[in-house]
Amino acid sequence: MLILAINGSPRPEGNTAGMLNTVLAVCAAAGHETELYQAGGRQVRGCCACGGCSPKRSPGRCAIDDWINELYPKMKAADAIVIGSPTYFSDLTPETKALIDRCGFMSRRDGNPFSRKIGAAVSAVRRAGAVHTLDSIGHFFGICDMIVPGSTYWNMSLSMGPGDYEKDEEGVRTMQRLGENIVWLLEKIHG
Repeated sequence: MLILAINGSPRPEGNTAGMLNTVLAVCAAAGHETELYQAGGRQVRGCCACGGCSPKRSPGRCAIDDWINELYPKMKAADAIVIGSPTYFSDLTPETKALIDRCGFMSRRDGNPFSRKIGAAVSAVRRAGAVHTLDSIGHFFGICDMIVPGSTYWNMSLSMGPGDYEKDEEGVRTMQRLGENIVWLLEKIHG
């Protein structure tokens, strides 16, 4: 099984990446294939609702030709997708929002390939607002008919400065348990 983590933070080695890597390490230790995709910090446009991804035009491909067209097939191939975003003013990063909107539209016009895949969200946050970030990502999973595992707390870490995530013992335990729950669900779903 393939677990794809997508880092919506512009910091490829920051706290959000640390959280995602913890989840992936648990999944890899259980024998699953893992991949971390760096989305944050890359140029991207939001969805313009042009309909270019419609079945009549170009199903599974966005008319805006950028890294979203590279990421979408990876998402289709994955058995579980973990999306991470730091919390910016109580919401997700622009890159994360663009991937949700554009991959969401493409999937709706491409036979809903995310249906019954596992989807989990994680967020690094200075102090507050992470629940809204997690909820924004969670709505993507919900409309795509995905299965969302929980953990022992919200999938967040109080992490602002470099290395803060590693110091957040509860946040690390939460990510480890999230990884365990993803593995457990994969085994239940795929036997």
